[in-house]
Amino acid sequence: MVYLLSISSNESPERYLPEARRSLQARFPGIRFSIEEETAPIGMRRTVPFINQVARFQSEQPAEVVTAQLKQIEQASGRTPEEKAAEKIRLDLDLLACDSHIYKVDDFQRDYIQQGIQEVSLSYIGIIPARYASTRFPGKPLALLGGKSVIQRVYEQVADTLDATCVATDDARIAAAVEAFGGKVVMTSPHHRSGTDRCYEAYEIIGSPFDIVVNIQGDEPFIQSSQLRTLKRCFHDGKTQIATLVKPFTPENGFEALANINSPKVVLDCNQNALYFSRSIIPFGRNHDRSQWLANHVYYKHIGLYAYRTEVLRQLTQLPQTPLELAESLEQLRWLENGYTIKTGITLIETIGIDTPEDLARAQEMLSTTTQSHS
Repeated sequence: MVYLLSISSNESPERYLPEARRSLQARFPGIRFSIEEETAPIGMRRTVPFINQVARFQSEQPAEVVTAQLKQIEQASGRTPEEKAAEKIRLDLDLLACDSHIYKVDDFQRDYIQQGIQEVSLSYIGIIPARYASTRFPGKPLALLGGKSVIQRVYEQVADTLDATCVATDDARIAAAVEAFGGKVVMTSPHHRSGTDRCYEAYEIIGSPFDIVVNIQGDEPFIQSSQLRTLKRCFHDGKTQIATLVKPFTPENGFEALANINSPKVVLDCNQNALYFSRSIIPFGRNHDRSQWLANHVYYKHIGLYAYRTEVLRQLTQLPQTPLELAESLEQLRWLENGYTIKTGITLIETIGIDTPEDLARAQEMLSTTTQSHS
């Protein structure tokens, strides 16, 4: 039987929700959680917002046994009748549905619940391709950033957002570093043309079925869970084959940033599918001086984070290189040339990809600034 569960808290959720997830994982192996969502209280005097999640799991136990286990987890959190009367909810676990039977009809229809159900209906594995060799920055996955390696920071940023995470590498030094911090690693061939190919080999080696593979750049230590969530939402459309992220350039970025050939640009159709990627500025602002382009049109920068349905990923690895890909040195053009669609999610979060030692210095400065702002 497949169960759907809502998890909520408005009293120290940063403590009680992680504790609840650990308890649920111990009782229901394979349980999947949606991203935490903040919502306003409904029908309550206390105005403190709730933090909510949806979970999905399979169990052969009848609903009354599952419900009793949920009550035990609530009680273990220290929830008391007095706190409940004061509308201080440390932890509330409600069974929403079992297979086709819906227990909480009103709750089930709420937007955040429906969104959470969409998120947990598909399983996601994040694979981080990591190579030691790099022309501009050899060994960058192991470079230290705030006392941790770059690869560890990437891993920790994404591990709690996806159902599984692993590093795919051909280098024993990287593998040893990942295992040392408790991460999962898969050794892959040193002969891959791209991170996409390395991801698929790792997925096959892992052998567990997942619906979606997320290809996470190993040099993006500031990737955010909200960006992964935006990527996941692209697959709420059952027609989505591949998804990626884009970020609007702003006038504050300046024309130099727009013209940077190492920052690929994207043009989108009316359904937020990518029409084309280019290192050149696209579209060309025919009716304005280029100093005014950013003020008169929304240009999109490509964020190199991809997700693929697993069968689509398999197909992509069989494709030969294409003329547009070779011209621009952009792998995603091979997919477009072969008729695949790439859905885009829009993010406003700026990240720093580490390609050079200078980028690492910028990342260190950004990390220091972020740490100080939270202290």
